[in-house]
Amino acid sequence: MHKSLSPSSIHPPFAPYSPGIEVSSRSRFVFVSGQLGIDKDGVVPPDAAGQARVVFDNIRAILGEAGMGLKDIVKLNAYVTGRQHMRGYMDVRNALFAEPYPASTLMIVGGFTREEFVVEIEAIAASPG
Repeated sequence: MHKSLSPSSIHPPFAPYSPGIEVSSRSRFVFVSGQLGIDKDGVVPPDAAGQARVVFDNIRAILGEAGMGLKDIVKLNAYVTGRQHMRGYMDVRNALFAEPYPASTLMIVGGFTREEFVVEIEAIAASPG
């Protein structure tokens, strides 16, 4: 289905993610919009790890609608509002994914729609067609 691409000629990743992912043709894709750390009842955890857990639960639910799961994610784009939130996000992400790790980007941004949000994550998943 998909394969990690990690050439020995480039610097290895700083965390468990793949520098590239090859997806075989005839796959179905799901593009998950950026999810914020707010649960169904409107509760927003106060910390990055708590928000990341809610975000990945939301992503899991969205993928479930297509018969997919976190194992089908081939690309993550994550955004945090400060370096102090990176570890909380990364600890949650690292506990959820195994090899082949998805390709991943993490950026520090100025903020989101509401001040209490510190993590937003979008995902691309692929599975056999």
